[in-house]
Amino acid sequence: MLAVLLQTKPAQLPWRILLRNVAAVVLPLAWGISYDHVLAGIATAVGAVLTLYSDQPGPYRQRLFRLLAVSMAAGVATFLGLTLSHHLPALLLASLGVGFCGALLVAFGDAIARVGMVAMMLLVIATDLPASSFAATMQITLEVTAGGLLLTLFSIAAWPLHRYGPEREALSAVYRGLAAMARGGKRDSGAALALTDGMTALQHTLLGRHRSRAPVMDYFGVMLELAERTRLELTALEAADPGTVIGPLVRNECATLLDVVADAVMAGADPARMMNSALDGLRSAEQRAAEREADLPDAAWRHLQSLSGQLAAAVRNAGRAGAQGPRRIVEEDMQLPRALRPLSALALLRASLTPRSAAFRHAVRSAACFTFALWLGQTLGVAHGYWIPMTVAIVLRADYAATLNYGLLRVAGTVLGLLLTTALIHVLPADPWVRLAVLALLCAGFRYFGNVHYGIAVACLTGMVVLLLTFAGEAPEPTVIARLIATVIGSAVALTAYALWPTWEKGRTRETLADLLRAYTTYLTSLAADGAQERRESRQGARVARINAEASVKRLLAEPATPAALAELAQSLLTNSNRLARSIMTLEALIGHQERLPARSLIGPFVRESAATLGDVADALRADREPQTLPPIRAAQRRLAREVIAQSSDGLGGEIAQACDRLVDNINTVAHVVSRTTAAHARAVQNA
Repeated sequence: MLAVLLQTKPAQLPWRILLRNVAAVVLPLAWGISYDHVLAGIATAVGAVLTLYSDQPGPYRQRLFRLLAVSMAAGVATFLGLTLSHHLPALLLASLGVGFCGALLVAFGDAIARVGMVAMMLLVIATDLPASSFAATMQITLEVTAGGLLLTLFSIAAWPLHRYGPEREALSAVYRGLAAMARGGKRDSGAALALTDGMTALQHTLLGRHRSRAPVMDYFGVMLELAERTRLELTALEAADPGTVIGPLVRNECATLLDVVADAVMAGADPARMMNSALDGLRSAEQRAAEREADLPDAAWRHLQSLSGQLAAAVRNAGRAGAQGPRRIVEEDMQLPRALRPLSALALLRASLTPRSAAFRHAVRSAACFTFALWLGQTLGVAHGYWIPMTVAIVLRADYAATLNYGLLRVAGTVLGLLLTTALIHVLPADPWVRLAVLALLCAGFRYFGNVHYGIAVACLTGMVVLLLTFAGEAPEPTVIARLIATVIGSAVALTAYALWPTWEKGRTRETLADLLRAYTTYLTSLAADGAQERRESRQGARVARINAEASVKRLLAEPATPAALAELAQSLLTNSNRLARSIMTLEALIGHQERLPARSLIGPFVRESAATLGDVADALRADREPQTLPPIRAAQRRLAREVIAQSSDGLGGEIAQACDRLVDNINTVAHVVSRTTAAHARAVQNA
């Protein structure tokens, strides 16, 4: 519990987003104070506050869609809450519908799930707003909606001037990640994981549903493909043991050139002098290394030459987005890889409407809990009773770890906010402009710490809420106490509901890990095919599967009473599957772009046999059984090694043989881990 309260995450919020978020909240209040329309300013500020976390980096089209969806949901929910606020049965029925539909949106991802959460929150907030007529109801609805639309306007204001800025940022981050990988090598696993996340985010940014379709996007597609190939060559180079000559060259000249490419991409211009200087430095170092070619490992030298070719291509393309006139860029297939393509909304919804779906169970749990909390807040008669169901909407998540974390941090943050607000009450003068300045600081803290430490963010939010209500004429002391009581009750309701009907990750982890191994099977199988597109698709599929598996294991380890054998299996498979992925990537770099491969007729069958063995291990893991006895891939690997070495005169055969040897080792290790765990589980069942 103490670890939950003290854990922090790195701050990743750009200052531009922070400033425009604070402006969207503060400016309506400033207008309301200046022109004596304080209540209208408060309603607009509330709409902006609840939309803040939907303003995330990304393509402008994506931002526009996301923020408009949240703003419209806020308006509809506000209208419903105001209209039904005096009809409790109808309000409870509406809360069931909004709670179920809003929570079910988690099946579409976090960004869309926030639309549902905002709708649930504003449905109950609106019940506490004064609206004595239909005209007043419409006015408040429009004011709340205007807050979200104002933030939307701020978020996309730079679109005409900075048209492809988000795409440049994502691409630049990937090339900086490649530079970190070149410098760190095997020693920096954190850089490799960050690069994986960055490449997945880049795929979504460049090729997602709301991407730009302008001709300039071809440039970004070329740079994305070059980044993929560069990563493959860096991985293969690490596996080939670059030595004391090539190793420093990669860590220095190659990494420097990648940083320069990242700068050029971010600038949107062609800093030819800097890029050419860095490229000349790489070529000079490569020439010095070539003078000692006889002393260099053949494999490392070959991969260095291939890497230099990829870097030279990146330099040639790095400034083209800002160039005028015709763009001489190779056309790339700009469809999102199959692994990242979302199902149609109808298909995904249909798949989620079953008790076997975690999203469905979360929706039912949320609807029941949200409605009960709303009834409780209405019948207890406490001030601002809507805070109880609002807390439930925020705290209750689809998994145990997140629910526990949000519950504990919300209570702790509210207590901290109570202390903070009490101090502010006794220090601040009654001047509204002073209070507005302090509210702006608290808003900045709420937005900044939202992804760093949720408890501190809640403390800032508590102070914001109290100050907002003082603008409406409410005394701060009762407000603070009422918020603390409502937060404790709402968090307790959410945690109790999850305890009564939990969705444990331990029931899904084995399936998720099996999906990971199956994705690696598909990736390995693609190496026996000739299509570059198929390899690219399967590589991305493996990357997505690994991200899902890591998230699942993280949730598993945070749950109470997780079986030790399952935890050991999950951690061991993650570790060994990472080595497996590196072996497959190395093999792809070796055979993917070679026109003349030694023993080509044997490589394909060996790859397919290895993939079949790995696929059976995945099926065994899914079915909780021991892997079947398949053709021994070790014997096939030795036959292949003899042939490729005999038919190769430049050392490529030995390198392929070594890569295949590591691949077999990795597959056998994964099979051993699965067999060991299955046997231990069978013994435990037998003893029980």
